[in-house]
Amino acid sequence: MDDNEVGVGPWTGDWPTDARYDPELLADGDRRNVVDGYRYWRREAIVADLDSRRHDFHVAIENWQHDFNIGTVVRNANAFAARAVHIVGKRRWNRRGAMVTDRYQHVHHHPTIDEFLAWATQDGLDIIGIDNLPGSVPLETTGLPRRCVLFFGQEGPGLSTQARGACRRVCSIAQFGSTRSINAGVASGIAMHAWVRAHARLPTSDTIGE
Repeated sequence: MDDNEVGVGPWTGDWPTDARYDPELLADGDRRNVVDGYRYWRREAIVADLDSRRHDFHVAIENWQHDFNIGTVVRNANAFAARAVHIVGKRRWNRRGAMVTDRYQHVHHHPTIDEFLAWATQDGLDIIGIDNLPGSVPLETTGLPRRCVLFFGQEGPGLSTQARGACRRVCSIAQFGSTRSINAGVASGIAMHAWVRAHARLPTSDTIGE
């Protein structure tokens, strides 16, 4: 295998008998962008293991103008083990930025804000908007609920008026430069990490793929 090639080559030695392992990957090598604990595992086995350890927060983003940030939001949601991602508005979104992490992340669609709000209410989840709006409270000094949905708007307009009305509160991210805002992809990573700092048990080498 080339030193610059991602992943691992074919399995050496006797093959494992665990049903989580994929015979094709064992034979050909595993070039996927997954952590070492999931090497050679079937995709379904990885999803099942993630489902056993996902966190209690969801992520949602509005999609009225085919926002290119959605792929990054999905990738971040996978990295921080969000329970699920919710696309509110148009169903289709650009998956390029997700870097195929959507294969391992539950992604749901809600055509309207009202349907999204009905789902969150039924599940008893607080909707927390993330946007630098008048009246927002600093994310840095505001506690995030354990069971919640972090809700992001589109690049440029941010959260729509209807989306703001669905939020229990809106949190802003402190900025120190000249730009008016940061994009939803970056904001999502900051907000998810804030949740992780407050509520998550930090992973160790034996908590993934155990």
